[in-house]
Amino acid sequence: IQQWHSMYTDLPNLTTKVSVQDRSILETNHDDSRLIQPARLQAAIDQALLSFPSTSTRAFVRPSGTEDVVRVYAEAPTLSETRALNLTVAQAVFDLAHGTGTRPSSSSVLP
Repeated sequence: IQQWHSMYTDLPNLTTKVSVQDRSILETNHDDSRLIQPARLQAAIDQALLSFPSTSTRAFVRPSGTEDVVRVYAEAPTLSETRALNLTVAQAVFDLAHGTGTRPSSSSVLP
């Protein structure tokens, strides 16, 4: 266990919900780590990740199983990077997956 613990680094992470018109337009791969549809949204997530040099930075989205929301997950080496990544992806979800309500802003992405 100590060996595993020394290999694992817990990074700051943030999950945000974005309301959408119809969650069924989002289709994920077998482990929910990437979108199959809409492809433009996965491309936007990939582009956002390129803004961060760390290989430990990651982000993915998955539709809720019960309500018309999409959960955005972001993880990065620092809290400020995590917030920035989460906001960028949440805004992409809003813009490319027919978000409803208010577009995510820096004030709505808080840990």
